Amino acid sequence: MGKMTIDQFFELLKKYDIEALEGVTIEGDLEIEIEESVADQSSLAYLYYVVQEVQNFLYHANIAMGHLTNVSNLLGMPNPFAQAPALAPPTPAEVPVPEVPKVTLPEQLAKAKFEPFKVEYPGKIQEVVLGATKKDGGTRGEVVVLGGEKSLPFYLFDTPQPNLPAVAVDVFDRKPMLAKAVREHYEDVLEDPADWARKAVKDFGADLITLHLISTDPLLEDTPASEAVKVLEDVLQAVKVPIIVGGSGNKEKDPEVLEKAAEVAEGERIMLASATLDMDWERIAKAAKDHGHVVLSWTQMDINNQKTLNRYLLKRAGMDPKDIVMDPTTAALGYGLDYAFTNMERIRISGLRGDTDLAFPISSGTTNAWGAREAWMKDSPIEDDSDWGPRELRGPIWEIVTGLTLSLAGVDLFMMMHPGAVAVLKDFMNTLGGKISGSVADAGDWIFMEG
Repeated sequence: MGKMTIDQFFELLKKYDIEALEGVTIEGDLEIEIEESVADQSSLAYLYYVVQEVQNFLYHANIAMGHLTNVSNLLGMPNPFAQAPALAPPTPAEVPVPEVPKVTLPEQLAKAKFEPFKVEYPGKIQEVVLGATKKDGGTRGEVVVLGGEKSLPFYLFDTPQPNLPAVAVDVFDRKPMLAKAVREHYEDVLEDPADWARKAVKDFGADLITLHLISTDPLLEDTPASEAVKVLEDVLQAVKVPIIVGGSGNKEKDPEVLEKAAEVAEGERIMLASATLDMDWERIAKAAKDHGHVVLSWTQMDINNQKTLNRYLLKRAGMDPKDIVMDPTTAALGYGLDYAFTNMERIRISGLRGDTDLAFPISSGTTNAWGAREAWMKDSPIEDDSDWGPRELRGPIWEIVTGLTLSLAGVDLFMMMHPGAVAVLKDFMNTLGGKISGSVADAGDWIFMEG
């Protein structure tokens, strides 16, 4: 008989209505035809493995039927399977094996130049000048310029930071309650604000002086505004750096005090600290406009209130943007520093993205760190607590960490107290800004290195 396909075989059975075959052995050769288009080496190799797997299956099936026959004989039962002739284990046939391509390893890695991720913001932080030299109608020996950034702080890959943050040292018009770690550095000048300011500039490197006229508080001496500002005149004579003037925090008294301070300091371009939403901010803004000063816009850690107050100063009071600095409130390490950081960072990013109501320099009352009990208490008030260590170190560290953290949020002006904290923070900012000098002059070179 000639060749017959499987399909032809089944058609033959169907034609003669054959449902089953008994005692019939079908002998013959199995031929598989492969179309010429797919009969390449890879197809032949694949077909070989398929045939080999079928052969393996038949071999092991034959062994299994032999075991079933033995079981049937032992039990005296008829065996439904006839003993199939033993099949030899399959042996691999010789087929062409595809050639594995050779891989050549490179002698050296590809050279690449480091390209830092860059972000271009549409906005720019307003530049604000504090102080006025003789040519500008004042008596300051130098001015301090805040703001001007076009990118996030210290990210010099985007754009150079035009003005590094400045540090002001706090001075009070009456002897205040100070932590021992701070008081020991000013013990000889606490009774004289002018000498205090002079020491802060000469010995501790203050870029500005923040004069707090706290004696005007009605709950303290209730010093009249006209008398309190005489201290401001003394400080202006004692130092030639820009001055920031603050009241006592009394909502009713401060506008009068700041108004009088603006009059006696006309031409010196001082900063009046502060205008708030719950006091007569219009009166303070008018005094700044009339006498050529800057206003510190202070809010309590709320970006929406900060935006509102800034808009009031701009639109209602008609202030020039170059005459506004913001203080969104500083919470110290362990007392809400994360909230302060987040709020300041959001404000800075909003300003860079083009929100002109928030595109102003940021000031931080970093001295607030000394309000934390960990900064000034000798020992922990908690029974069985671990040793806190010497407060002479803890206090400055608390102020330093508070300042360092907020410098990364975009702060342009730090109001501080401890001379050690001032020195550390200034070195840090100069290092990141690539402007530090002295024995560690190379500390900031990594900023400009090319990979």
